[in-house]
Amino acid sequence: MDKVKVSIAGGSGYTGGELLRLLLFHPNVEINQVTSESNYGKLVSKVLPNLRGCTDLKFTGIAELEETDLLFLCLPHGSSMKGIENFKK
Repeated sequence: MDKVKVSIAGGSGYTGGELLRLLLFHPNVEINQVTSESNYGKLVSKVLPNLRGCTDLKFTGIAELEETDLLFLCLPHGSSMKGIENFKK
């Protein structure tokens, strides 16, 4: 089975961080991108210390989202609905 490419928008908050922790160890998932506007360019493991040694991913900006199989929106309350049209590409 091919791995599902997953991106998480808003990966530095509690929900996004927990989702990332679970998906990093899923055998059929490849994490494509994790976004955070406030932590842009930082290593995920520096912002989420519980993931130290688990990933070398860096946070990207939401405007830089690439094509993915599955996108999880873990954005602050109300933000997902405001930008949903941008994700329908």
